[in-house]
Amino acid sequence: MQVTKNLDSVKMQAVILAAGKSTRTYPLTLTRPKPLLKVANKTLLEHNLDNLKDFVDEVIIVVGYKKNMIKKFIGNKYKNIRIKYVEQKQQLGTGNALSSVEKFIKNDFLSLHGDDIYSKEDFKNIMKHKYAILTKKADKPKLFGVILKKNNILVDLIEKPQRFISNLVNTGLYKLDKFFFSLLKGLKKSRRGEYELTDAIKNLAKNERVYCVTSEQWLPISYHFDLLKADQSIRKNKTIIGTNSKNYGNVKNSSIGNNCIIRGHVRNSVIMDKTIIDKNSVVKDSVIGENVHFSGRILDSVVADNAKLENVVVKSCKIWPGKAIRNKIIEKDVT
Repeated sequence: MQVTKNLDSVKMQAVILAAGKSTRTYPLTLTRPKPLLKVANKTLLEHNLDNLKDFVDEVIIVVGYKKNMIKKFIGNKYKNIRIKYVEQKQQLGTGNALSSVEKFIKNDFLSLHGDDIYSKEDFKNIMKHKYAILTKKADKPKLFGVILKKNNILVDLIEKPQRFISNLVNTGLYKLDKFFFSLLKGLKKSRRGEYELTDAIKNLAKNERVYCVTSEQWLPISYHFDLLKADQSIRKNKTIIGTNSKNYGNVKNSSIGNNCIIRGHVRNSVIMDKTIIDKNSVVKDSVIGENVHFSGRILDSVVADNAKLENVVVKSCKIWPGKAIRNKIIEKDVT
C-alpha cells in the first residue's frame, strides 16, 4: 500500500513541457509560444506556477519554440520557485522532451503540459501517491488519450481512439520519480515519428500501481475557443480590466488586457494588451491579439498581433499578424 506523505512539509520539483509550436492555436502562436497566451489577464504558465508554488520549490521548463520569450518573461525565479530551463532541440515528442531533464531530477517530481491549466487541488491530490495520472471526463474523448482503470488504478491508455471506449481522458499531469527515466530510455518512435510519454506511462502501469486521480479543474487549451472557455471559467463570468486600460465603451463577460482603450462594445471575448477598439465597434465571442487597432464588427473570430482593421466585418475566421485591412467583409481566413 502506498503511503500518503504530509504535504505541508513536502517540497519537490515539477517539469513543465513548453517546447511545442502549437499550430492549432495559429495565428496567435505565430508571434508567441502557446504557454504565454493569456486567460484572465495571466499567461498559462503563470496560472500553473501560481498553483504550484505551495508544493514545489523548483520548476524545470522544457523550452523550444520561441524559447527566449519564455526565459525573458518568467526569468530565473517566480515568486518562491527557482526556475531552470532545458531546451528540446528537436521536436521528437513528449517522451523526448521529458528525458532531456533527467540530470536535474532528484527524486519525486510532477510532469505537466505547459499549455493547459491545472488547479491547486489537482496538484495537491496527485502528490498523495507514488505514481499517479490526472484524469477527467470529456465530452469528446477521441480528441485525447483515453483512460481505462480498475479500482482507480490505471489499466490502459489509448491515444485518440476512433471508437468509443471511455469518456475518461488523460490530462497530461503525472506524479513520477527518477526511476521513470529508465522507461523513457526504452521508448521507440511511434507511428508519427515521436517518442511518446504515454507509452512510458503504460509500461510503468504494467509493474507499478499508477493511481487515476480525478481533476478538480483541468482547462485544456487546444484551439482559440478553448481560451475563451478557460477565460470565462477562471473569471467566473466577471469582467477583468487590465492595468492602465481605459474603458469608455460597454464591456461584459470579457478580459481586457493592459494599456488598452475600449470605446466600443465587447462581449464574451479576450482582448490582449495595447489594443484599441474604436467607438461603435462590436467584438463578440472573439480573441483579439496585442497591439491591434480595430473598428467594425467581429464575431467568433481571432485577430493576431499588430493587425490594423478599419471598418470591417469579420465572421468566423482568423486574421494573421500584421494585416492591414479596410472597408471589407471578411468571411475566410486572411493569412
